[in-house]
Order: sequence, then structure tokens, then C-alpha cells
Amino acid sequence: MAGHSKWANIKHKKARQDASRGKVFTKISREIIVAVRQGGSTDPDGNMRLRMAIDKARAANMPNDNINRAISRAVGNADSDNLEEITYEGYGPGGVAVLMDILTDNRNRTASEIRYIFSRNGGNLGETGCVGWMFQRKGLILVEKENCPLDEDELMLTALDAGAEDVRDSGQGWEIVTSPDAFVQVRTALEQASVELASAELTMLPDNYSQGPGEVLGLIEALEEHDDVQNVYTNWDMPDENE
Repeated sequence: MAGHSKWANIKHKKARQDASRGKVFTKISREIIVAVRQGGSTDPDGNMRLRMAIDKARAANMPNDNINRAISRAVGNADSDNLEEITYEGYGPGGVAVLMDILTDNRNRTASEIRYIFSRNGGNLGETGCVGWMFQRKGLILVEKENCPLDEDELMLTALDAGAEDVRDSGQGWEIVTSPDAFVQVRTALEQASVELASAELTMLPDNYSQGPGEVLGLIEALEEHDDVQNVYTNWDMPDENE
């Protein structure tokens, strides 16, 4: 597994967030609305999905007023009942696998627009299940070495004792992989050990990475720009510009 792609992806996502903050806030607000509706609670301590959405909001520097407004909208059912969660799958340039989390109030419109984005960027939207089997739902925590007060053995012991499945050295940092169920307790254990987390999320990790062409980035960016696309996952080994 090529670990550096995850670090390159973090820098890419942050740059995209900074460039389109308003759109990022809108997407996170929708995530919060669905999290409250599905979790049945406005308490993040009892609603893990809401906790994750709020963590994402704070990482994007989303104001508390925006967060509270989204929660209020969910409680009042304002437009939240119309949002439908879908997973789309397809192939990018070079046959790279692409998986997307979608939140939409119009499935037909979204499918048509996503298909168009694929066709314009050298890929094609596939059928359900065409690439999903290549990915596993996992918790992924990234820790930069320069910001970690623990040495490698201490970090590994802390993470594994809390339930992590694996701790990998990727050069510039450590990648800590967990099951979805163990994610919160591992993250909490690291935070209690004063470890600064570069990223902590539930994600879809590919079993293997693909050396696809640079044009894949254009497809990813076009998909991320779409209002209904919440997350984009690929098995593309995104190159790190520093390597």
C-alpha cells in the first residue's frame, strides 16, 4: 500500500476547502441534518455520526452559529426529509476505481449530472457494485511525526491498546487504521495522550492502489465541486508533490 497518497489527499482537500468555503459549509450542514435525523439525537456524545459531522465542521473552521442552525433545521425537519443517501460507483482515467457518497433531493438529476462529469473527464459512471468490493469501511487517523509527543513505540502501544488494527509508518507520519466500531475509542485515547491528529475520519480504504494518470485529479475535483457529492474515494495513488 502506498501510504503517501493519503497525505497528498489531505493537502488537496484542505486547499479545496479553503478555496470554496461556502460550498464546504453547505455540504457539512447537510451532513449534520442527516446525522440528526438518522441518529435521532442532537447530542453528539450519543450520536457518533453527528459527532463526526461536527468534528468535520470544526476542522473546516465552520462557525458555531452555522452548526447550531443546521441542527435546528434537522429538528424542525426543514427540507431534511427530502435528502436521500446514495452511493455511486465508477471508473476514472486509466480504470481507477471511484466511489462517492451522495446526498440528493433528486436522484434522477444527480445521476445525470454525475454521469456527465465522468464522461467529460475521461471516465464512466458504473453500475452498483462495480468497484465497491475493492473498498472497506475503516477508521483512519493520521499523525504527523513533527507534531507527535510520543515516540513510535509509545504511539503504537497507545493505539493498539485502544483497539487499532494497524499502525503504519508512511515517512512523514503514521497512519492508524481501525474498525468503524473502535474508531472513537482509539481517537479518544490518542487525544488523551496529547497527540495532535492531522486527520481523523471514517472512510473507505481500497484494498490496493492503482498508478493511474494525472488526469484522475481533474475528475476528483469536478466531482467534489458538485453540490450533492459529500465524499469521493478512489484507489488512485495520488502522488505527493514533495516526493
